[in-house]
Amino acid sequence: MSPDQPQEILPRQRVLSGMRPTGALHLGHYHGALKNWVQLQKSHDCFFFVADWHALTTQYRDSSDRGNIERNVYDMVVDWLAAGIDPEQATLFIQSRMPEHAELFTLLAMSTPSSWLERIPSYKDQIDKNRELATYGFLGYPLLQAADILIYKAALVPVGEDQTAHVEVTREVARRFNRIYSPEQAILPEPQELLTDTARLTGLDGQKMSKSNGNAIAMRDAPAIVEEKIRTMPTDPQRVRRSDAGDPTRCPVWPLHQVYSNPDVLSWAEQGCRSAGIGCLDCKQPLIEAIQKEQAPWRERANEYLANPKQVQWIVEVGTERARAVARKTLREVRSAIGLSY
Repeated sequence: MSPDQPQEILPRQRVLSGMRPTGALHLGHYHGALKNWVQLQKSHDCFFFVADWHALTTQYRDSSDRGNIERNVYDMVVDWLAAGIDPEQATLFIQSRMPEHAELFTLLAMSTPSSWLERIPSYKDQIDKNRELATYGFLGYPLLQAADILIYKAALVPVGEDQTAHVEVTREVARRFNRIYSPEQAILPEPQELLTDTARLTGLDGQKMSKSNGNAIAMRDAPAIVEEKIRTMPTDPQRVRRSDAGDPTRCPVWPLHQVYSNPDVLSWAEQGCRSAGIGCLDCKQPLIEAIQKEQAPWRERANEYLANPKQVQWIVEVGTERARAVARKTLREVRSAIGLSY
């Protein structure tokens, strides 16, 4: 190509991802997903949605949450925006506002063997643990997930390695639909996994950070709360006295240092712990400061949105309409292929 010839601008690949509405998010959510979303929106056509229908597959009996669903939805969206998700670059919407997802789910269900859903590892594991989850909705949630992806013709789905089975089912569903209804020209493209470095952030007790376990640091926790939570974290159980040498690999604080601290601080903390040159509170201080520094712009942005909740609702409204335009186009193609365009 000559330097004088205009270069072809290729369309950005579409990415689809969602989260169940659990309310305000914690640091594990940020480092496990949101941090990656913020980067993806700069280079991809991103659709991020609140998966409130998916939440009902496991929480249908929890009546205490019914009045909180709306609050949880918007608390989560505020954290998305606070983390740096830009509604001018990414499309944000709510799943239950999109009946098109349910229609595609129903149409795909007509040709999807139930055995494909029963073999999903997470389904078998969860049913063995809790028979109350043996509902049609829980069995079908991978197919609803497939509809979420396919209705936007997403090319990429960001997942960790433990979630690749869900994307594989989506590919199989698309492949089968195309073979039955549109063998000449595939209507539903097969998405690919976008394997991401989803950091498994350790909580305050050394286990995986989780709100239900009560070991989380919220993205918008006040500085004083962060300081109190970190200062009271357990440390190496064999370091009873200040003069006892410790081992960072036994300490719940160390995995957080590995996420938040630079190499110099890591080296200082490791050597100080093993030699008893520093105390546990000394070790925790740079971690406290690093987390507080990361959170400061989140709280500032979140406060602006919390002061104007109608702005958040408008962002979701605009995103939902933008998503609906894409979803309806796909549905028209699907209906026509099946023979339902009358």
